[in-house]
Amino acid sequence: MANILTKIPLIGKIATLLTNKILRSIKPFKGSNDYWNKRYENGRDSGDGSYRKLAEFKAEILNDFVDKHTIESVIEFGCGDGNQITLSHYPHYTGFDISSTAIDLCKKIFTNDDTKCFKNLDDYNNETAELSLSLDVLYHLVEDAIFEEYMQRLFKASRKFVIIYSSNTDVNPNNQPPHVKHRKFTHWVEKQHPKWNLIDKIPNRYPFQGDSKTGSFADFYIYQQRD
Repeated sequence: MANILTKIPLIGKIATLLTNKILRSIKPFKGSNDYWNKRYENGRDSGDGSYRKLAEFKAEILNDFVDKHTIESVIEFGCGDGNQITLSHYPHYTGFDISSTAIDLCKKIFTNDDTKCFKNLDDYNNETAELSLSLDVLYHLVEDAIFEEYMQRLFKASRKFVIIYSSNTDVNPNNQPPHVKHRKFTHWVEKQHPKWNLIDKIPNRYPFQGDSKTGSFADFYIYQQRD
């Protein structure tokens, strides 16, 4: 019934606002780190963007890029539950996440795959790779300090390329969930890392049209470090 009501103009907006308010009252939002730790501990997955056709679209773009540029090493910050990585074709991959539960899930999935390594973000020790990835993460970093730390690490960890899959806007609707905050991150990169060029932007094949299972507001942004 709630899903039906949210699709009706005006009534849908009111229903969405009330639903979000109720959810916040039941499970008060305590920050992005706490949200994702609890999400995985409660048996939930990485979200719609890591499943079905959205995951396939991401894998197609990333695998093609790795192959075209003969990338040998990939590092990702926010590997999640590992489902997206099952579609990847990377020679060597290291995934980090803040959730120990998520890391354990990934290790279990890829027990017999020596090309993949998973670590808790607290154990990051300045590892680098030719390509660093951020997929469906930036708009979940609602705290400015966490966003800043994450972005600095993301670019520091790459020796050649950085690929970000995210929204890129400062517009934040009042009815969006508390664990989402959109940012115009390209402005941050221009200011903080001017030696990195935005060499390509790939629009989402399935733009968001109200259903996160069938569309996303994230696009691909590909950066290359100048020599």
